[in-house]
Formats: sequence, C-alpha cells, structure tokens
Amino acid sequence: MVAGTIVLDTGPIGLVTNPRLSSQGVACNQWLQAHLKAGNRIVIPEIADYEIRRELLRARKKKGLARLDGLCRQLEYFPLQLL
Repeated sequence: MVAGTIVLDTGPIGLVTNPRLSSQGVACNQWLQAHLKAGNRIVIPEIADYEIRRELLRARKKKGLARLDGLCRQLEYFPLQLL
C-alpha cells in the first residue's frame, strides 16, 4: 500500500476533537488512527483549524480547544500562504 496525503476538513476535525465522542466520533477517530498507522500523511489546514477554533472560543469549550491543540501538535499543520 502506498502512503498518501489526507487533508482534513472541519467535519472530521470537529468529530475527533469533541470531548463527547459520539459513535460517529469514535468511528472517525478509528479511521484517523488507521491512516496514521498505515503511514499516511494527515494535514490540518489552517483555515479549518480557524473555523473550528472560532466556534469553540465563542462557545467557551475549553476541553474541545485542548483537544484541538493536541490534534494540531500530533498532525501536520498547513498554514495559509500569502501570495
């Protein structure tokens, strides 16, 4: 199997970082771990991080913010590039 690159959008990021893991959140977490184990490159774009972070800050969800910070440290972070 050839390793690939997966760019996460806000949906999977929100599911994985939500402290109250739903069945979808658990499944998404397992999917993510399987891809990491397979050697795939998992990327969090800065714009997706911003969108999730903005909502977590607005709602004062400290646990969600902590989980998002941890995920950003664990995975590759892709910043916006200025032209």
